[in-house]
Amino acid sequence: MDSGIECTLSKFANNTKLCGVVDTLEGRDAIQRDLDRLERWARANHMKFNKAKCKVLHMGWHNPKHNYRLRREWIESSPEEKDLGVLIDEKLNMSWQCVLAAQKANHVLGCIKRSVTSRLREVILPLYSTLVRPHLEYCVQLWGPSTGETWSCWSESRGGHEADQRAGAPLL
Repeated sequence: MDSGIECTLSKFANNTKLCGVVDTLEGRDAIQRDLDRLERWARANHMKFNKAKCKVLHMGWHNPKHNYRLRREWIESSPEEKDLGVLIDEKLNMSWQCVLAAQKANHVLGCIKRSVTSRLREVILPLYSTLVRPHLEYCVQLWGPSTGETWSCWSESRGGHEADQRAGAPLL
């Protein structure tokens, strides 16, 4: 599969990503040649790409946003894509990922509040640590925790009220 590929090819399970720099027409042509090679490889091995799942994510400020094709069909361009559970947009902005994680954490926190009558620390803390915290910590290295973006995102998703900023505290 990698034979003759000019650009960067990443494979994980049943996902394949082709990445390249497209600041010249040669860069655009290299990506198209690699797409053609991958399509030929798939046909030779009696496989096919799910063209409905194939997307182009143009990144960078001055990206010319060229069109690419798999065989005879044009590949759809997308402003954002989810990769291994992380939502990335064309500007590498992760704020939407933060909002989604905060919403999931708030949903789980609400379920705990509604379904658990005990407010004992010994009961609530393991539930919070097991069910809520993983949503807030998933890919936190990508969100820039040192800037406090994750915490403010969670606070804003709860309405931004001062009293709600420590939403889990009343349960603990």
